[in-house]
Amino acid sequence: MSETAKSPVNATRNSFVRRIASLKSFDIRSLRHGGWRQFLPGSDVGLAMGVAVLLSILVLPLPTMVLDVGLALSITASVLILMVALFLQRPLDFTSFPTLLLLTTLLRLSLEVATTRLILGHGNEGIYAAGHVVAAFGGFLMGGDVVIGGILFSILLVVNFMVITKGSGRIAEVAARFSLDAMPGKQMAIDAELASGAISDKIARRRRRELEEESGFYGSMDGAAKFVRGDAIASIIITAINIIGGLTIGVVRHGMPLADAASAFTTLTIGDGLVSQIPALLVSTAAGIVVTKGGTEGAADATLIRQLGGSPKPLSLAAGIAAVMALMPGLPALPFLGLAGLAGAAAWARHERPLSNDEEEEATTTVAAPTNAGPPITDSLRIDMIRLELGFSLLGLASGESPQLTEQIRILRRTIASEMGFILPPVRIQDNLQLKPDQYSVRIKEIEVGSGEVRPNRLLVMNPQGGLPILEGEVTKEPAFGLQAMWVDTSLREKATFANYTVVDPASVMVTHLSELVRENLSELLTYAETQKLLDEMPRDQQKLASDLIPSQISLGAVQRVLQALLAERVSIRDLPTILEGIQEGCGQGLRAVPQIVAHVRTRLCRQISASLTGPEGYIPIVALGPNWEAVFMDSMVGPPEDRQLAMAPSKLNDFITRLRAVLDQVSSQGESPVLVVNGSIRGAMHAIMERLRPATPVLAQSEIAPRARIRTVATIQ
Repeated sequence: MSETAKSPVNATRNSFVRRIASLKSFDIRSLRHGGWRQFLPGSDVGLAMGVAVLLSILVLPLPTMVLDVGLALSITASVLILMVALFLQRPLDFTSFPTLLLLTTLLRLSLEVATTRLILGHGNEGIYAAGHVVAAFGGFLMGGDVVIGGILFSILLVVNFMVITKGSGRIAEVAARFSLDAMPGKQMAIDAELASGAISDKIARRRRRELEEESGFYGSMDGAAKFVRGDAIASIIITAINIIGGLTIGVVRHGMPLADAASAFTTLTIGDGLVSQIPALLVSTAAGIVVTKGGTEGAADATLIRQLGGSPKPLSLAAGIAAVMALMPGLPALPFLGLAGLAGAAAWARHERPLSNDEEEEATTTVAAPTNAGPPITDSLRIDMIRLELGFSLLGLASGESPQLTEQIRILRRTIASEMGFILPPVRIQDNLQLKPDQYSVRIKEIEVGSGEVRPNRLLVMNPQGGLPILEGEVTKEPAFGLQAMWVDTSLREKATFANYTVVDPASVMVTHLSELVRENLSELLTYAETQKLLDEMPRDQQKLASDLIPSQISLGAVQRVLQALLAERVSIRDLPTILEGIQEGCGQGLRAVPQIVAHVRTRLCRQISASLTGPEGYIPIVALGPNWEAVFMDSMVGPPEDRQLAMAPSKLNDFITRLRAVLDQVSSQGESPVLVVNGSIRGAMHAIMERLRPATPVLAQSEIAPRARIRTVATIQ
């Protein structure tokens, strides 16, 4: 063949090859970008298209072949749903079940409408007018007898409608009601464990999410159960319509004899009803299994075997009763004897090898943990930063439906965070049988820092004017401040309030005491890790300041000691940027000792300190140090400038403390909260003295008073 003859053939072949190559490249690109995957059943577009197809079946006629495929899909899907329900570990593992109930119900109803259209339109053409699936089920159930088939189909309807759907619907309704009623208590229990430090924030969020899912699931199941019940009612109505309408169409329109019309249309109708009722029965059973599972953990098979065959006594009794039934005249002996033998063998096996707790746990969980393994040894090395130990009678304040103690501790942590700029560690609440029933103890880093006694069923009443209230009760002292008080019965609340007495409940008494103890020991609670956390949580625009300062100019440990020194004197560290700026300025001026840096930072915080010490009258009530005593103290300071110490004669120091105590008592009796103001060079030494005498009285240097702050000298120590 010549080249001229070959060229058209080659051109055609090359064009074909190029077209195939372009098609392949198109398919590869489509697969690469996943464009076709959005139409799969597991995608959102696929689901939307599936629901649209179901709704279109209600309107559009279907050929018998497509109808057979839909009926087969309905039966298979119902079997799958039942199997999934049987092997569930817990109901919340099947949260999509309410949606599946709606979709499967819609599928069955759509297929019933399509089948009804074929039965009424082509029922006179033979038993295959509505497809082979309907014909096969109708012939199998009826067995050639229309009356028996109708009776059996009616029994299936009654079983599904009256027994399974009604029972599962009632259980779903009760489960939803109890789940919603128990939700506040469960939420409070989670909050109590979080406040006590028993669980972390992450675990608490997960438990709250599971609680919301549980409530939503049972609420959805309550509504979804109505789908199953409505499906059964719709099947009854559709069956009646098919029979009556089929007989009318067959006799009137097609001129069929009544017997032939009844045989043809009834066979098709019962076959259609059976194809719909069997999937409905399976889905109803699955719904009943899911809602009756409740709080049972593990698959249904393992749970039933463990609970029915876990003890030899019920098995022995069942074997004995089956054996007696086998000996009764008229009853077949072989079935009862076989069951008696099986039950007896199971009872003997369980008697020889009882079901242990470990096996019970393995039967309901997929992963078996060693039951005898105690907590790790490293747990004994952990220290609770804050722990509140309660006597037996006080446990009710931290548990139950209204845990007052845990709620007030949560408020306390939030208050200290907003006032002091430091988030307290979780407070662990623990019972201690070594305490008295009405006693409590506060421990910080495992060391007891305070304790007291409260009466859980009484109220603490105090007289703001001083002295004891004029009421009947038990005389005591308020544990936080040592004020005179009285425990009275709760019925005297209105009388005490009318007399302008201060009335406090037991939980508030403990939390007030806890608050004072925590504020006194805040510096010990600010650890190295907490300091790093405070720096990491600063605003992004302030992060540059921290990175420039640490560690090039000062170490993180030194910053921690500066913050601890501020907290020790109850100075808030919430304005952390200003504190870091003060540290940076001090380091730039050559200050290296922590006390010197603290003094410089306090000067930078003068406005904040002055505002916190300003009384309700708008001024700071100060107690000044006389010039003679100021000269004595300055002469008694020894050592290098960065670490000066007080070296005063004990007799002279005792004389000063006596005069200081007298002045402070006099000023306090006048209703003032005095502030001792001294020279900056002796402020540290004066604070050390005041910390042992009256820790709540602040000591300020003269430079720490803001220029615009109003001051009033209420006393002078001469």
